[in-house]
Amino acid sequence: MPTAQTMAADDPDLAAAVQRSRRLLHRRALVAAAASTVPVPGLDWAVDAALLSRLLPQISSEFGLSAQQLDQLDPEKREKVQKAVGLVGSVLIGKLITRELVIRATQTVGLRLTTKQLAKYVPLAGQAVSAAIGYATLRYLGEQHMQDCVRVAKEAQLQLPAPRK
Repeated sequence: MPTAQTMAADDPDLAAAVQRSRRLLHRRALVAAAASTVPVPGLDWAVDAALLSRLLPQISSEFGLSAQQLDQLDPEKREKVQKAVGLVGSVLIGKLITRELVIRATQTVGLRLTTKQLAKYVPLAGQAVSAAIGYATLRYLGEQHMQDCVRVAKEAQLQLPAPRK
């Protein structure tokens, strides 16, 4: 499966949106990794869910696919985007990100999250493994969302918003 960067390589605006999203994703994944080292049961899951519920809409907005941005589109363009979202099969694009949606998205990486919970109780090495899994899990989910956003933006021939400063 190609990365979001590879998928967007032929469009400079899409490639720039992927770059901005990746920087954002990297920072949030580092926070998730740090939370994963704390040996408090469930804390890392709560932090992951909170991070994802804020991160995914921010990534979507880089591609002009947040719920607010889609509401501002003319009806014809909005319908085109909704068809593209249906083709891609994303349940996260253009939606208000709720806890239930985050849980549904994280179920795809459930084994990693369970391993992360168990590993953190092994002194030092376990916490390092837990942090690495926490980082990788958030990066994986973010990359999947970016790939969906790139596919939808291309399919709907969506004009991307100007970068936020």
